[in-house]
Amino acid sequence: MDSTAPQQDTPRTRIQEKNRARILDAALSVFSRFGYRGARVDQIAEDAGMSKSNLLYYFGSKSEIYKAVLADLLDRWLAPLRTLDPDGDPRTELAAYIEQKLRFSAEHPEASRLFASEVMQGAPMIRDVLEGPLKALVDEKSEVLRHWAERGRIRPVDPHHLIFLIWATTQTYADFAPQIEAITGTGIDDPKFRKEALASLTDLIFGGLLPRA
Repeated sequence: MDSTAPQQDTPRTRIQEKNRARILDAALSVFSRFGYRGARVDQIAEDAGMSKSNLLYYFGSKSEIYKAVLADLLDRWLAPLRTLDPDGDPRTELAAYIEQKLRFSAEHPEASRLFASEVMQGAPMIRDVLEGPLKALVDEKSEVLRHWAERGRIRPVDPHHLIFLIWATTQTYADFAPQIEAITGTGIDDPKFRKEALASLTDLIFGGLLPRA
């Protein structure tokens, strides 16, 4: 790692935060197009509108940039899950979560595909994140689902499998976009199509999850 790179425990200035965001956005585009092996640091710097030496002030290597991109994606990807409120209405809370996941797939399809590619290769760069912060958050929100089930607000269900189901059904619209577009002639970036997808997914999930009257 370059010794000039800012330390993580040092507060960043507004300019540093802005430059770091520019680098991560450019890196996401480059990694999505060329993969980790095909991506070049000088290409990332060019897309970010800065010199390679300036980029290396923030990130000391390509692997460091890649890990930062994936960590940033995971943080944004999990943000909706963090909002699940144990005191909220299960249908309202989960419908909002599903809607936000679909919106992320529509607005950041390249991010979803890059993350999926990393995981399919065994997650060599972010396994520590998956086994640490990700697992901790999923375990925490699984308790919310158990809380609802214990109070009869949803039917008993393994919370991990419910979360996996929501991930699979929402992310497939980004990860398999060409397949979906070939079949339907449209995709998740179409607001009408996304609304239809949300209605179908919530009806199917809640049909098996909510207590029968």
